Amino acid sequence: MATINFSVPEDVKAAFNETFNHQNKSAVITELMREAVERARSRQRSQSAISNILSRRDDAPLLTESAFRRAREDGRR
Repeated sequence: MATINFSVPEDVKAAFNETFNHQNKSAVITELMREAVERARSRQRSQSAISNILSRRDDAPLLTESAFRRAREDGRR
């Protein structure tokens, strides 16, 4: 198992120690890090999907307002 050393503000350390008193703080930090990694990866996937959609939009055919309305009405039937 690896060891990580980092600095945090004193008030964050105090709040963490108070909140997670009597718990395995290494396990708590590990879970928080896993959640942060997953959130970052999820954001990256979302950004990639958004970029993909926007780039495909440049190649999408343009519709007139009347063609759009017809398509919308046809979809409702």
